[in-house]
Amino acid sequence: MAIPSETIEQVAAANDVVEVIGSYFPLKRAGTNFKALCPFHQEKTPSFTVSPNRQTFHCFGCGAGGSVFRFVMDYEHIDFPSAVRKLAARAGITVVEKRGASDEDRQYETRKNLLKLHAEAAGWFHENLIKKEIGEPARKYLKQRGITREIAKRWQLGYAPDEWDAFGGWARAQGYDTRELITGGLLKTKDENETHRRQSAYDRFRDRIMFPICNDIGEVIAFSGRLLKDEEGAAKYLNSPETPLFRKGNVLFGLHKSKRALIEANCAIVCEGQLDLISLFEAGITNVVAPQGTAFTDNQARILKRYVDEVVLCFDADAAGMKAAERSLEALLQKDRAWFNAFAYELTVRIAEIPAGEDPDSLIQREGKEAFEKRIAEAPEFFDYWIARSAEQTDLTSITAKMQLARQMAVALSYTRDPFLRGELASKVSARLGVSKSDFETLLPKQQRERAGTVEAAAAPSSAPTPAHDIAMLCLLALRDGVARNFLRAQRWREILEHVPDADILVRILESELQPDDPASLNAFMATLSPEEERLISLWLLQKMPTATETMVEKWWQGICQGVVRRRLETAKNRIKLPELSAGEIVNLQKQILDLQEQLHEFSRPVGGGGT
Repeated sequence: MAIPSETIEQVAAANDVVEVIGSYFPLKRAGTNFKALCPFHQEKTPSFTVSPNRQTFHCFGCGAGGSVFRFVMDYEHIDFPSAVRKLAARAGITVVEKRGASDEDRQYETRKNLLKLHAEAAGWFHENLIKKEIGEPARKYLKQRGITREIAKRWQLGYAPDEWDAFGGWARAQGYDTRELITGGLLKTKDENETHRRQSAYDRFRDRIMFPICNDIGEVIAFSGRLLKDEEGAAKYLNSPETPLFRKGNVLFGLHKSKRALIEANCAIVCEGQLDLISLFEAGITNVVAPQGTAFTDNQARILKRYVDEVVLCFDADAAGMKAAERSLEALLQKDRAWFNAFAYELTVRIAEIPAGEDPDSLIQREGKEAFEKRIAEAPEFFDYWIARSAEQTDLTSITAKMQLARQMAVALSYTRDPFLRGELASKVSARLGVSKSDFETLLPKQQRERAGTVEAAAAPSSAPTPAHDIAMLCLLALRDGVARNFLRAQRWREILEHVPDADILVRILESELQPDDPASLNAFMATLSPEEERLISLWLLQKMPTATETMVEKWWQGICQGVVRRRLETAKNRIKLPELSAGEIVNLQKQILDLQEQLHEFSRPVGGGGT
């Protein structure tokens, strides 16, 4: 499935880069460009530059740069198709995507229909809560929890009636069939395989406050329903089952609203439930997410690493909350799961302890924002918490128990790739267990440390090599000047550039149909590049253009051609000296040498004396 290039160019033309970036944060005019503090790194002096003429951005501090699509991708942490769709929606453009095989067609249609179903279902549940008489008990409950009508609207909270076929009947009247409603997880059957039997299907969510679960760009993909009246044997919270849209271990509730705050705080507060998150968010603590279920998974750790370097687990003090913390800690400690990922990707994990009988929702309402923020700031690091907890639960007078705990902690420490941090943690563990640091370090598995080092090397970001100065100058000219581009395309550029190191990006520029005087065409071309290549081009586009462009392009091209011919001539001269050559091979090489010498003479003529 792909978005046509003409659509990409149309979307680029309809979205002014200054207006798009200016909708996220203020830009100040600086001559012909605009400037701001870079959103991608910490700085005191603005080095983030936006060019309205080139419709690109570039930070001279951290090197971030590219097209309007790249900005939305990096700022929103979304992929390219999502960025195109987001900008298309902003401009009122319909994106019709090319699709491939029939299986891909079916997957696309299924996803599109399920997204439509979930969006309309969210609207129906919300109307029940806000406007219908049946929603009055739910409104009263939410009011008691501090959730006002305005907050309920902002989060599109809803209510599922206490009936077996209220939603199903409404959805079928909208044209949805039973099979589709079961696939989306909104209806269920006693036997989940009976998807063909309409009479066996009934509403999954009944008498529950409904929380729409969104993906990171705000599309409703599932629901979580909280029981309005506690019933023995009934789960307080019920989530949608896993569907083609929804994998609960890969989704964080609230991320579509909180991701900007996560980036700015560089810290994610992970709480247990939807109401906890909404209460914190509405109180002004917006760098908060909640897992779907109670345990914090490795995939969720990977997702958060896109936004933050630090995670604070903040669970209820009741038995369920403590169990959730235990399960999250266990996930973080499994070497092939989130613990390994957390440290492989340098996530710092801390644990915020909530007083008995409290949860984040009740705590922030009782203590207020500042006290809660203080509690988060003082939360102990994961290892401090884990060491203390494990030591309290272990009989340290038993040598066997102490050795077992020491080995367990040594394995966990071995996945910490920072040697300084590993040494500090080893000191803490050895002190708490009452053993010498050197003895404890003998327990660290060597192969595990080597594996962590391998991950560090593999995780290092790749960067596009900066081409030699002459190639970079030709790239700049081919991007910025139509005459220079036409001159280069009239040469035997493929034949020459295949012998030039680091010329791939110039080849791609010359292969493309971009128009130097058309920013939309340039943006569409940049969308085909890697992030590293895009950064290079965004930098070139802001460079000062040389004077006498036509003369300059010929000069640089002649220099490159001379270098290629000299290298080929030297190779031929060295080859003709080989003793095992036949007479025919010697004659061919002599002709090649004469031809190369003539080419070198041609390329040595003064600029303006003719083309190649």
